[in-house]
Parts: sequence; structure tokens; C-alpha cells
Amino acid sequence: MSSTPSFADPGAARHTVDAGRLIDAGPFTAMQQITVLLAALSIVMDGFDGQLIGFAIPVILQEWGLQRSAFVPAVAAGLIGMGLGSACAGLFADRFGRRWAVVSSVLVFGAATACIGFAPDVATIAWLRLIAGFGIGGALPSSTTLTAEYTPTRWRTVMVTATIVCVPLGGMLAGLFAGQVLPLYGWRGLFWSGGLLALAFGVALAFVLPESPRFLVRRPARWPELRALLARMGRAVAVEDGFNDPVEQRKEQRAGFGALFQAGMARDTLAIWCAFFMCLLAVYSAFSWLPTMLTAAGLPVAIAGSGLTAYNLGGVIGALGCAMAINRFGSRGPLLLCCVGAAASAFAMLAVDARGDTALLIFGLGLHGLFVNAVQSTMYALCAYIYPTQVRATGTASALAFGRLGAILSAFAGAVVITAGGAGGYLGMLGVAMVLVFVALAVVRQHIARPTRNA
Repeated sequence: MSSTPSFADPGAARHTVDAGRLIDAGPFTAMQQITVLLAALSIVMDGFDGQLIGFAIPVILQEWGLQRSAFVPAVAAGLIGMGLGSACAGLFADRFGRRWAVVSSVLVFGAATACIGFAPDVATIAWLRLIAGFGIGGALPSSTTLTAEYTPTRWRTVMVTATIVCVPLGGMLAGLFAGQVLPLYGWRGLFWSGGLLALAFGVALAFVLPESPRFLVRRPARWPELRALLARMGRAVAVEDGFNDPVEQRKEQRAGFGALFQAGMARDTLAIWCAFFMCLLAVYSAFSWLPTMLTAAGLPVAIAGSGLTAYNLGGVIGALGCAMAINRFGSRGPLLLCCVGAAASAFAMLAVDARGDTALLIFGLGLHGLFVNAVQSTMYALCAYIYPTQVRATGTASALAFGRLGAILSAFAGAVVITAGGAGGYLGMLGVAMVLVFVALAVVRQHIARPTRNA
């Protein structure tokens, strides 16, 4: 309990409850776990619908008789939409609630993905990918915010990382799905069914996903809903009590963008921006162009799709493993080691004959995905550690914005490099990108410290 005045009546003498502290210091109940699971499933659908395009591109190019360069606008439009969606998601969630931000994102990318199945040309696909990207980009920040606000402090890092890991998990499921649907129903059937799955899930979320307590606490008219929600979490509150959240009030007193370059943070800020840029360049080069690269190397479409599936499967394992390693050893060693593994695996695949040693190549792609996604998924935790509360959201958002620029560049770089250098040029690009990520993360001074163990 606290004697701090409530938001509804600052002069009131009645007791107020610190809603954030009730959640942060309390148990992780079944109701909270189910909410986090729903948020994570929304990201699974995000990764699922977002990566369908990578599996469809080789089939569309073959059916329409197009060159790879003709599809660059569609790939770039999706990534631009994701950047815009990420930028707008926070504003939408703060005004309309985390619940509706998640639900709206899923419905938007589901509807746009389904409509791609009707597209008559690449220009139409590009416009629909722009709209779908807006929803895909908005889903991740909205869902991770909801996850963080429902999870007690001691579980928060693990749960947020697990939510982010659902992007490659969704991509892995998309690969398995595409392997079954593409041969039977073609690329149009792939988008129709993938989009309808997301739409059905979005409608279900609208009925079952609860609002964030931290959002409700600042809206006194909705305090009865907040009391009922806390009761479902085993945190009953008296009807006469009000609410506050001092932690969120302090977060609102953020410094400006320039604070990212003050108090000795300029070096770490620039290094993190470079790391995000190059890492997302590598990640989205795989998401968008990996199956196309493999078909260009002479592999059948089904085998080419399994390469991206292996990449995503490795990513799930790597991200979870790296998060546990950071929790035990700090971030510098695990992140740099994963960068070395990512670069080495990319360069090693240069010696593999794609058609003669296909299984070895697929294994190499899975290993590469393990290391790359381990770095990408856990860099969010590094941002949260580097920046103090007042600039944490600004610092993380700016790093992700630079990362999105790298992702957009991948739309052009992937097509150009595959056309000019084939599989060798493509793998070399991935390796060089991860070498540069290694350099950037080695420059960072404030890595997550190794936790001290009490005797």
C-alpha cells in the first residue's frame, strides 16, 4: 500500500495501490502465463506471415518469368512497412491500449497477406506487402510490451527474449507449412491460407486477450476493470482503493534524443546502432532471399525452402541458449562468440557444393541461423542494460530504427549480390556482415555484467 495520491483525484486522502509493484514482486500466476503465451503466439503468427514471401518468391519468379531484380520493390516495401509499423506501434499502444495494438497488428497483416493471393502483378504485391509490413512491424513491440507488463521482474528478461524468439519459430513453421501447401495449391494458396490463419487468430485474440494493468492504472474510469484483472491474478484490491504506478511515472520523465550521446554513452550508442544495422541486414537477407539463392544454385524449390526452415530452427535454439549464457556469464563473451560462429559458418559454406552436399549445406544454414539469431535476439537485452531508465525506450527504439535501415538495404543487396556473385557472393556478404557486428559489439563498453553469486 502507498499513501501517494491517485490519478483520479490528486488531493484525495484514500489509500492507493502501486499496481506495478503488485505484479513485479508477486507470483507468476497461470493467468499471467496464459497472457504471455497469447502475446508470444501473436509473434509466431508475425514470423509465419512475414516469411511466407521468402518461400513464395522462387515460385512466383518462375511462374511469371521474372528476374530477381523485379521483385526487389515488393521485398523492400514489406521492410519499409515494418519500419513504419514499429515506429507507430508505441503511439497506438499508449493511446488505445496494448491489447488493441496487438489485435490490430495481427488483423492487418493477416488481411493483407490473404489479399496477396489475389495479386495480378508485382506492383500489387508490393503495396500489399507494405500494408502487411505495417502490421508485422507493429506486432513485435506491442507484444513484447504486453509481455513485460504482465511478467514479474525476476522472469521478465527470459519471457521477453522468449517472445522475440517466436519470430524465427514462426518462420520455421512457415517453412514446414509452405513445404506442404506450395506443391498442392501454389503460391496463391499459400498466402490465402496463411492470411486466413492470422485473421482467425486475431479475431480470437479480440475476445480473450486482456489489457495491460499498467495501461489501465492511468485511466481511472477503467479501474473496475483493473480490479477484476488483478483479482484474476490473485492480487485482490479493495474497492475503495485507488491506483498508481510510480515506475511508469518516472519513465515518462525521459530525456531527449541527445541524451544518448551524453554521460559517456556516445561510443556505445554508435556501436549498438552499427551492430543492429549489420545484424538485421544479415537476418533479413536470409528471410527474404535464402530460398531464392538456393534455387539459383540449382536446388529444387522444396529443398530451397528447407534451407530457410533450418535457419529459423537454429535461430530458436541459438537465441534461447545465448539468453541463458548471458544470464550466467554476462553478454560480452557469448555475443562475441556467436558473432565468430556466424561469420565462420557463412565462410565455411563457401566450400560446400550445394547440389553435391545438400544435407551439409542445410546443416550449415541451420548453424549459421543459430549464431545470427542468438546475437540479434539478445541485443535488445543489451540495450536495456546500457541505457538508464530515462532514455531506455529512446535508445532501444533508435537502435531498432537503424536495424530496420539495414533490413531495407537487404532487399536490394540480396538481389544484387545473388545476381552478380551467386551463392558464393551471398554467403560472403553474410559472413562480412557478422564480422562487422563482431567489431561493433567489441567496441561496446557497458556489456551486461556477469551476475554475482551469493554464497
